[in-house]
Amino acid sequence: MDFDADLQDRLQRAFDEIVRLKKENFEESCQRQQVEKELLVVRKKAKKLQEYLLKDMQRSKQSEEARATDQHLIQKLRKEIELLKIQRDEYLEKLCRASEQMSPQQSEVAKEAYEKDKHEMEILKEEIIQLKIHQDKYLAKKNDPNLAPVECVSDTDCDTNVPENELEAYRCTLGNRLRESLKIGEGGYGRVYKGIIGDTAVAIKILRHNENLQGILQFQREVLILTKVRHPHLVNLLGACNEVSALVYEYLPNGSLEDRLSCKGNTPALTWQARTRIIGEICSALIFLHSHKPKSVVHGDLKPSNILLDADLVSKLGDFGIARFLVPSDTSTMVHLTEHPIGTMFYSDPEYMAHGELTSGSDTYSFGIIILRLLTGRNPREIVKRVEDAMINDELHTIIDRSAGEWPFVQAQQLARIGMRCAVEKRRRRADLATDVWPVVEPMMQRASLSSCLSTSSSIQDESSVPHYFLCPILQKIMRNPHIAGDGFTYEADAIMDWLETHDTSPMTNLALPNRATIPNSALRSAIQEHLQRGE
Repeated sequence: MDFDADLQDRLQRAFDEIVRLKKENFEESCQRQQVEKELLVVRKKAKKLQEYLLKDMQRSKQSEEARATDQHLIQKLRKEIELLKIQRDEYLEKLCRASEQMSPQQSEVAKEAYEKDKHEMEILKEEIIQLKIHQDKYLAKKNDPNLAPVECVSDTDCDTNVPENELEAYRCTLGNRLRESLKIGEGGYGRVYKGIIGDTAVAIKILRHNENLQGILQFQREVLILTKVRHPHLVNLLGACNEVSALVYEYLPNGSLEDRLSCKGNTPALTWQARTRIIGEICSALIFLHSHKPKSVVHGDLKPSNILLDADLVSKLGDFGIARFLVPSDTSTMVHLTEHPIGTMFYSDPEYMAHGELTSGSDTYSFGIIILRLLTGRNPREIVKRVEDAMINDELHTIIDRSAGEWPFVQAQQLARIGMRCAVEKRRRRADLATDVWPVVEPMMQRASLSSCLSTSSSIQDESSVPHYFLCPILQKIMRNPHIAGDGFTYEADAIMDWLETHDTSPMTNLALPNRATIPNSALRSAIQEHLQRGE
């Protein structure tokens, strides 16, 4: 009996060992399969990277060849312009010598000729502007084969395609000058004109800097910042010309937030949903700027006239002429010091105007005033005092802007409190945008966008227009599988997954994500599908 028991025990241990070995073998097999899958993915990525690098090398080679050809054409045109200037100077010299011997009637004729020559020189200056803009865009076209041919705009609506190596096409371009009928704005900085490049409308800002050095510095600063910092809610700089201080931006057809708040041109008032979303968009842009590495960026002149709106009323922050990269001070605060503060009354940080210390808190103050103005629609003068008195007396409902529709009252109270906390005169007592404001504003923004989406999905008249909240912030394309990420924004599933493979921060705010989980946005997906079906 003992022998049988011992044998049975040995058999049982042998059986257990076999089961264990099978289990280990199965686990090793699974691990091997997983490694093989990962290896396959890595190989695919390596192949794609190799193909991309090859194409990039080919594009670079083509770009260098095109640049050499274009530079030759540009130099030839500039020589012609210089020759015209020399001929003009010689003519004027002869004219001056002859004027001493002329009769009064002849002198009058000579004066008219001089004014004509002067006018022609102004035209030449505009031609140089056009030449440089089209040169930059033409070179960009060589780098991007998908970019459409360059087209010029004049007050006669004449479009002229620019072939690759034809000098006459450039001369035709010079003939289409910036005219008064194309001017869409003017201020102390200069003038803004509307233009067309390919099928894309652009805004061309010509700065006035000849009178002082400050204008030159503002131009260089705006180019520097907008070429280093990119965000969906910052205006997109397409090109620049140092010689004449010209900047080319994307064209935003709905003007500025100031225009819409004042209902310029009898435009309809912004809804409370649009205002809430704009607050969230500007907040995300400011957080992104203030957290920029290695140096944070402060706008310095935040106001409704510097917030521009596209065709879908999506807001973009512009005019970085007095913006600054900040450096640490003795108190470890990021700051820029100046003896001559520049800003806009009622929107500028009082401490900045008094002491010349520009910090991220300066933008926070301006942002608070903008929140209160969007909420009440009132003039910024003493707006903080008005809102404070209304809240103390429990009369906030009496100063809310009713033209925006029926504000959810709890949300209106929250926005009023946030605006007041941002617009505190003492900088150290102001709310922090990332930790205090964004956690409150972001859910409001999402609810407002969803409310707008559901209320308009059944009444869209122009099927060719796509609501902005249908577009992925990363891809800028209609989402097919929208997912909500840890930052509260909705993205195309594949796009946010690719982003999370190499980043642990939000694409919109540049802040660390609380987690990497994504949740399907079923309501938005249904609205997108309904919109697409209506368009078929």
